[in-house]
Order: sequence, then C-alpha cells, then structure tokens
Amino acid sequence: MTGPDPDAPPAPPPSDAGERMKRRQHLEHHLRSCPTDLEAFLELARIYRVDDRPIEARRVLEQARDIFPDDQRVTWELEEAILARSLQQLREVRELAERLHTPEADHELSRARGDWARRRIEVCRARLARDPDRVQLRIALGEALFDADDYPAALSEVAPALESDEFSCQAHLLRARCFLALGDDASALPALRAAALRRGVLPPPKTKLAALRLLCDVAERLGLTLTLERYRQHLDQAERSVMTPTP
Repeated sequence: MTGPDPDAPPAPPPSDAGERMKRRQHLEHHLRSCPTDLEAFLELARIYRVDDRPIEARRVLEQARDIFPDDQRVTWELEEAILARSLQQLREVRELAERLHTPEADHELSRARGDWARRRIEVCRARLARDPDRVQLRIALGEALFDADDYPAALSEVAPALESDEFSCQAHLLRARCFLALGDDASALPALRAAALRRGVLPPPKTKLAALRLLCDVAERLGLTLTLERYRQHLDQAERSVMTPTP
C-alpha cells in the first residue's frame, strides 16, 4: 500500500465537546511553539472534522502539507477535509432550497451538487494515481461520474471492478444505472441480473434489492411477462430476508 488504510483509522477524538475544545486549544498553542509535530497536526484536524468544521481542518492540514509535503497521511486527511467541506456546502444549500423554493435556490443546489461530484472525482483519481489497486475507489469514482452525468466515463472507470468478487455486484449495478440513464434497457438487463442473481457471488443486501427493483421496472417496461414474475419472486424473497432479524 502506498497510502493510509481507511479501514484502520486512528483513535477518534474525545466524545465530549468540552474535552475536544480543551484539547483543540492545547494543540493550537502547542503547534505555535512546536510547528513540526506531525501527530499534533493530524489530531487537531481530526477534532475539527468531528466538530463539523472542515474549513479549519483544511487550514491545519495545508499548514502540515507545507512542512511535510510527502506525507501520505496528510495528503489523505486533506482530501477528506476538502470532501467534507463540499458535502457541508451541499447540505446547507439543500436546506436553503427546501425552505425557499425559488429558481435561484434551485440553481445554487445544482451548482453545489456539481461541485460535490467534481471534488469526489478529483480525489478518487488522485488516490487511484497513488494506488491503482484500490478497487473500491473505482466504484466511488464511477458513482461520482454518474452524478456528474458522465455515463460513458463512469462505465469505463468501473470496468476493472467487474473482476473483483467483493465489488463486482456494485460495479454491475452501477453499469446498469448508466445504461438506463443512456436509454439502453437491453444492456441494462444482463448487468442487473449479474448484480442480483449471479451464482457463486453473494451481493450485499442493498445492492441486491436495488438491482431487483430495477429488474422489475425494466422487465415491465419491455413487456417481459414471464421473467417479470420471476424477478418479482426474487424481490419478494430479498425483501423478506432484509426484514427478518438476524438471530
């Protein structure tokens, strides 16, 4: 691996807001007198992130990057702060649009959605350039490209994930959604079947449900009466399985 492992995150900041504030103040003061303490930079940025202050987290991490330009943890956390700020802006604009219901607010919401997609695309591509073997990033990049309405690029980027048993079902589902967005129901059908019904590969429950629901929609639209009934049976079984608590 050439970067930090997001599956093994550092210890979280204190859960108590008052304790986080004390620790934050201590770290800010400490870094003024010891500006080469990398761990202090990272901890301070994490506290700002937990407090939903991604702008301050980005400021701290940009300072750290100036001192440690080659440290992969700083790069990773800076990317996370950039994503967090874009998502924060999207939430704020969405709440405003829901209150105002004006063309201007809707325009800002569209702009914020576009920015969120672009930031994800930039970060995923940067991370894949550093570590091309992170297959899950192919899914994230494909989803971001889908949200940016760039369906051909999404199809291309997600293709390597089709060979991974762990992520192939999500990849097939994303490909199907791209085909549907392009109006290609015929290509969407086999991708949806691969996402939900392929033998030997167990899809995540949410992926299976989403694929089966789309399968039913497409089969009904195409007038495939017999297969529609079969897909509905699979969907009913999947929904019952999700509703049944695990012992």
